[in-house]
Amino acid sequence: LGVSLEENLDLIHDSIRYLRKHFGEVFYDAEHFFDGYADNPDYALSTLKSAVEGGADVLVLCDTNGGTVTSELRKAVAHVKQHFPKVRLGIHTHNDIELGVANAVAAVEEGARHVQGTINGLGERCGNANLVSIIPTLQLKLGYSCIPDGKLANLRRTSHLIYEFLNVAPSKSQAYVGDSAFAHKGGVHVSAVLKNARTYEHIDPALVGNRRRVLVSDLSGKSNLLYKAREWGLDVDSKTPEIKAILERLKDLEHDGYEYEGAEASFELLMQEALHKKSFQYFRLKGFRVIDEKRKEDEDPVAEAIVEIDVSGQSEASTAQGNGPVAALDRAIRKALEKFYPDAIKDLELLDYKVRVLAGEHGTSSNVRVLIESGDKHGRWGTVGVSHNILEASYKALVDSIRYKLYKDGVKAPSAKRK
Repeated sequence: LGVSLEENLDLIHDSIRYLRKHFGEVFYDAEHFFDGYADNPDYALSTLKSAVEGGADVLVLCDTNGGTVTSELRKAVAHVKQHFPKVRLGIHTHNDIELGVANAVAAVEEGARHVQGTINGLGERCGNANLVSIIPTLQLKLGYSCIPDGKLANLRRTSHLIYEFLNVAPSKSQAYVGDSAFAHKGGVHVSAVLKNARTYEHIDPALVGNRRRVLVSDLSGKSNLLYKAREWGLDVDSKTPEIKAILERLKDLEHDGYEYEGAEASFELLMQEALHKKSFQYFRLKGFRVIDEKRKEDEDPVAEAIVEIDVSGQSEASTAQGNGPVAALDRAIRKALEKFYPDAIKDLELLDYKVRVLAGEHGTSSNVRVLIESGDKHGRWGTVGVSHNILEASYKALVDSIRYKLYKDGVKAPSAKRK
């Protein structure tokens, strides 16, 4: 700033005093406090003293560079609390060494009562302290009152709403609110959770608006399948003969490259059909063709898809364009189905699309796995398709997405028309 140390103290004092005359409460953010304290503790404390003498109500200690380790931060906060026992302390941390949340919580334990942060830790560089982790930690682990009773259950929804505004996919591994935060895969783990949830869950997920998720894979045991069946309202037990058949079917499909950890909707359809001995097909493909054409060097390619389907004996063909072959195929399928299922199709949205080339010895002829995330105003779901042809794999995942939407909405296929 080009000022002397003494002049800096005067600027702090006079600025706070001026603001105090015009506002009922003044917070002093001590920018770079912890780096300054590490370099010159006495002067760092003197800046806080100037702020207090100027009338500051809260001293907010800032780890602006986000590089302070928790043990050093604790010592500094405790030292400040000792010098200013009657002044409220705040904490402002960044996440440059992945300690933003830990440092904020440690500061509260040392006496801070005002915490600055952001939803999902969004912020410059590596981000700010993540309030989505700080709030439940303080409230559920340390017994502090941060927000009104009952409001904590809105935490996951709030976190995801912010991601939605930014058009960013929520982090599945995010603490407390991520899809994987309370997910269980191994059969022994699931069996233990069913007996006593505390064996593998540090809190009840419902407290933060999350839920337990049991993943299904070739590692799954009967416990996983029984849990999923009960989650979907199916009356089954370990002696139900279809359970063993589903396990064998699951292992065969995963041998071919299917993976249901991110595609629970596809697995729910598979399980419902096996247990209820009925189909949720809703429509049958008669054929599709996709053309991807680049007409000029300086123009983007244009994709066009032609789809013909059969719904209860009624044929419907449609054509649609998209900015890629999968987008064109998706639009053509929906266009063909709108005649039969208008409300459900209108409400369906494709949110994410991922392709994974599966390890093999066939190079570009290897199988590919397509994972699609879809959603409507009520929620999101994942589906999967596998094939050596990326368009066929995409078609399978798209179809499962639509089938699941129709099944979830309780839609019935139209009756076949008499000839």
